[in-house]
Amino acid sequence: MSKREAQTPVYWFGDAPVPLWARVLSGVYAALIALRLNLYRAGVLRRHGVGVPVIVVGNITAGGTGKTPLTIALVERLRAAGFKPGVASRGYGRRDEATPRWVDAATAPEEGGDEPLLIARQTGTRVRVDRDRVAAARALASAGCNVIVCDDGLQHYRLRRDIEIEVIDGARRYGNGRMMPAGPLREPVERSTECDFRVVNLASPEAEAAFGEWPMQLQPEVAVPLRGGRPRALSSFAGQRVHAVAGIGHPPRFFAMLRAWGLGVVPHAFADHHDYRAEDFAFGSELPVLMTEKDAVKCVAFANDWFYSVPVAAQLPEAFWIALLDKLGGPPRPSP
Repeated sequence: MSKREAQTPVYWFGDAPVPLWARVLSGVYAALIALRLNLYRAGVLRRHGVGVPVIVVGNITAGGTGKTPLTIALVERLRAAGFKPGVASRGYGRRDEATPRWVDAATAPEEGGDEPLLIARQTGTRVRVDRDRVAAARALASAGCNVIVCDDGLQHYRLRRDIEIEVIDGARRYGNGRMMPAGPLREPVERSTECDFRVVNLASPEAEAAFGEWPMQLQPEVAVPLRGGRPRALSSFAGQRVHAVAGIGHPPRFFAMLRAWGLGVVPHAFADHHDYRAEDFAFGSELPVLMTEKDAVKCVAFANDWFYSVPVAAQLPEAFWIALLDKLGGPPRPSP
């Protein structure tokens, strides 16, 4: 993957032939994944609980599916139900991934990671980043959190979980159905059936939820100036050309969302978790620059009056939240 463009092998989500080397490595990878999972299932490798319920949000494909907006929505709904949620994350892309740390609204993005920082700023909840999800969850429980949301931890089997939520890109689904690197799968498709909830991101017009899946809409409404000031309705950019910037797992999803609002998109796709510099925005034309919230947290220092963040809110059926709380056993009991 280059520093500038987000590159996904064309054969992952298309009809292009898969190279022989990728098919060979895919078989080796699949065997190792199956062995590891079976060792956990047999109890040879131990799972560790942390004394409070754990909800894991993740996907079985590589790349972005909309996990972070769902994590934010989960935190807000759990808090409204009386819980004290905390978020555990690895914090991909931060400067020192080997060092655990707390992340809050004042944390620098290079120290905390873009997604944990966004979650902390949006929710104000306790956020802990650590390569070891078990250690992160234990730190949150010790800090008074009575439910842990693990952002992108479906394959981190050491952490015992009470609820698993798989997030699926409704348009790309499981691609060619092959394991990495021949395809996008981190685990076999059958692993999906073990998850308690399957949430489908319907951000693409061609996406739809199947029976047994929960639809999720990522709803944008405004563009927020990075330098401060009054937000603009996204519809106010309709009919205008804009530079659209996305350093996420699947940038075309963001571009498609803006086009659906009538914007003339000049797309600029970057690698996921890209470390932005001012020179990355030398586009050669002075147009409004619209970017995802995840990108925006890393661009405030050099932003000008043309830079806007486009926040999205995850919207799911009310029945989903009812089922989730029921799976948790209802709201927490008041302390005596």
